[in-house]
Amino acid sequence: MSLELKDQYDKIYKYCYFKVQNSTLAEDLTQETFLKFFSQSSYISRGKPLAYLYTIAKNLCIDTYTKQEMLLLDEDIPSENTLEDLETSITIKQAISALPGDLQELVFLRFVNELSMMEISSITGFSRFSIYRKINNALNRLKLILREEDFS
Repeated sequence: MSLELKDQYDKIYKYCYFKVQNSTLAEDLTQETFLKFFSQSSYISRGKPLAYLYTIAKNLCIDTYTKQEMLLLDEDIPSENTLEDLETSITIKQAISALPGDLQELVFLRFVNELSMMEISSITGFSRFSIYRKINNALNRLKLILREEDFS
């Protein structure tokens, strides 16, 4: 298989966590994503497996979100962070949450999961140029938001 699935597991988990903000639920969704992926053996041999994995994960997150109210827990904030690191993290999260949902997702895929423009293009269906333009737009908006917050 051309796709190293072991390398993708953590990325799919991070993606699910980004969507549901609950580590236990994100683990369950990640496992379910891979179970569904392997149950569709006809698709694995053709197509774009990375895009298919993200599509499955996205649909499972949407299904979960619509079926139940999500509990937003801050259980994953490490206690050893200094107050300054915590404030920085919160400020950046707030700035990112001020972006439209599609830009949040692109920033996440690019900078948290470290996917290439081509991989993001295959996941989202947008051209690489469009992805590049949207990410630059998101970064410019983040700069403005952080500048307004007097974050330097």
